[in-house]
Amino acid sequence: MLLVMDIGNTHTVVGLYQGDVLRDVWRFRTIQGVTPDELAIYLNNLFRFKGISFEEIEDMVVSCVVPPMVNSVLNLGQRYFGCKPLLVGPGTRTGMPIHYDNPHEIGADRIVNAVAGYEKYRCALIIVDFGTATTLDYISERGEYKGGIIAPGMLISAEALFVHASKLPRVEIFSKPKHVINKDTVSCMNAGLIYGFASMVDGLIERIKREVLESPLVLATGGLASLIVPETKHIDRIEENLILEGLRIIYYRNV
Repeated sequence: MLLVMDIGNTHTVVGLYQGDVLRDVWRFRTIQGVTPDELAIYLNNLFRFKGISFEEIEDMVVSCVVPPMVNSVLNLGQRYFGCKPLLVGPGTRTGMPIHYDNPHEIGADRIVNAVAGYEKYRCALIIVDFGTATTLDYISERGEYKGGIIAPGMLISAEALFVHASKLPRVEIFSKPKHVINKDTVSCMNAGLIYGFASMVDGLIERIKREVLESPLVLATGGLASLIVPETKHIDRIEENLILEGLRIIYYRNV
């Protein structure tokens, strides 16, 4: 089996592929400074629930935007799976032309999402990733990565309200208020975050479409997509495991 791993600033998502079939997916908090042995303990405990052993892992591909985690995950592959993980980055064959002033600046996760989206739909795309940051990336009809937009993520914004506004509480964003106008502070904050981010994303999509003079298909991914997308007007589909599929595709383009 192929182990695919996306290490983000907030969460790490792990998937197991048997051929081209995604067998299982797990998500856990990213902990900077975690050792290879600690990562192995997390994975071993998760695998055991599904009756999977480390011996079944044949290779590993990783997307990581947290530099302190790179050595840990590379050592994890070598020590516990007997492989040198493919780390997506400069020099990795993606099959996608990158039209960016400095390609080294682009987060690997954005390129991986773009590769997966274009491979599946073969048309112009806007990909919205609701993660630690909210990113929007544009892929042309010819499959060229053209750039995008980076905005604060919803969880970052919620934490900023708690830290910088002394009377506002820390809120957990799990459900939408029934109304836009609310009569308690937590509901007011949740409305501002959820409906505000939905409106922001809709506005940015409209601006991208005006700039590129076409109507690309709009995909959403990331941990908060299912919460926000129903409140948007311009997102066409949710692809929950887009980055895992992109890692699988890139792996086979490099072996």
